[in-house]
Amino acid sequence: MTAPSAPGRSTAAAADDDLADVTLRLGESVRERGRGGGPPAGFRQWFEEFGARAYTRVRPAPLAELEGWRQEPGTGNLHHRSGGFFSVEGLSVHRPQGPVQHWTQPVIHQPEIGVLGLLVKEFDGVLRALVQAKVEPGNRNGLQLAPTVQATRSNYLRVHRGRAVPYVEFFREPWHHRRIADVRQSEQGSWFYRKRNRNMVVETVGEVPLLDGFIWLTIGEIQELLAVEDTVNMDLRSVLSCLPLTGPGLDTVLRSDGSGFRGALVRSCATAAGSRHSTGELLRWMTEVRTRTEVSARLRPLDGLAGWRRTPERIAHESGEFFSVIGVDVTAGGREVALWSQPMIRQHGRGVIALLVADFDGVLHALMHARAEPGFLDVVELAPTVQCIPDSLAALPAAARPEFLDTVLSAAPEQIRYDTVLSEEGGRFYHALNRYRIVEVAPTGVEHPEYRWTAVHQLTELLRHSHYLNIQARSLVACLHSLLEHSGRTARVERS
Repeated sequence: MTAPSAPGRSTAAAADDDLADVTLRLGESVRERGRGGGPPAGFRQWFEEFGARAYTRVRPAPLAELEGWRQEPGTGNLHHRSGGFFSVEGLSVHRPQGPVQHWTQPVIHQPEIGVLGLLVKEFDGVLRALVQAKVEPGNRNGLQLAPTVQATRSNYLRVHRGRAVPYVEFFREPWHHRRIADVRQSEQGSWFYRKRNRNMVVETVGEVPLLDGFIWLTIGEIQELLAVEDTVNMDLRSVLSCLPLTGPGLDTVLRSDGSGFRGALVRSCATAAGSRHSTGELLRWMTEVRTRTEVSARLRPLDGLAGWRRTPERIAHESGEFFSVIGVDVTAGGREVALWSQPMIRQHGRGVIALLVADFDGVLHALMHARAEPGFLDVVELAPTVQCIPDSLAALPAAARPEFLDTVLSAAPEQIRYDTVLSEEGGRFYHALNRYRIVEVAPTGVEHPEYRWTAVHQLTELLRHSHYLNIQARSLVACLHSLLEHSGRTARVERS
């Protein structure tokens, strides 16, 4: 629980002191990591042994024959027979100022808010986080590292009539513990319609039974695993990004000498000074972009979407690009439910999601893009510098080619600070792989109304609030924080 305020001190001042204490303790957990640039000791054996018992067998299934799903008469929308989980519907989008002014597409509609929860506890003076090895039908490698709890409302209310979600009580009744982070965040605005999850980090001091498939790791050990291809899942990256890793004294805890890329990164997390734009200016810019950007997105029947072809097996764009909606039958071990069927989105081609960073007077900044996506609740969120599927650009007007894509793709090896293939959420997306990259460039002014250089500590501050950074940007913030204890480029370690 949060410590009571001292006599004569305001609640706000006590909260600031509490946050500063948490930041330094998190910094100490960042510093505690395995040596040699690989996974922490014992992790690989634990991960592989659990993987032998936990598995998914996924086989394609016609959309029209998915067990437990029905096509709604008159619309063709796909609904689960329970009325829970999610549906696949059509979306009609109008964006008058965009390179494509009107289009239709399938979209996942999941109005319920799920929980992405990370439980932390202090062991021998160091904070450790309880993470799980979790199988999802869309994971290319089956098993990935996930937060303590990763569950939709339908899951934790057991609509599927399966086993209870472990540890969910810590997040459904968080007032019994210390809440380090608690904020609602969006997911992919191009594939979800107004989807949100509650991202939570909760600290407990009580006893926590360690269940099969779970392990306690320091923040630094989890960050090391972010360098291992396709190992840390999207939901854990999202929650990690919400950690308050910014505040005075962090540079001392992390023992930074202030030099080079790492010095600029640590300094940007340890000080609120040196920003190219004040946080107030950034917020006013976001408000202005959101106000002038016209995006009209409304749900419509899935049948008859212009440009899309529906067969009993799948729904795909006539160009063969972008994505398709497929069906799968799943047999799983180590899950609350052992057998189920579902529709999934299959991305066509590997994406590129990249952040340009630069050292302005010793403070690291990231070039953020104010990006509109049709599924966002508030039209625009901050996105990485580049976010696209290059293979699909040929099916779009030339004006849709992202700014700075060539800069990212042509970066010299000595500029690349992070470069790893990671996947998106395996519960809804099938083998959706993207290359996540952080590239350091020379500090230059950018005269573009949709981009702003933003100090790293400002990104952390914005993540204390809902709907400012999109899911791809949050993943890259987690990857950027993983470099706090590294010098130079994070090695790309292929997963065996």
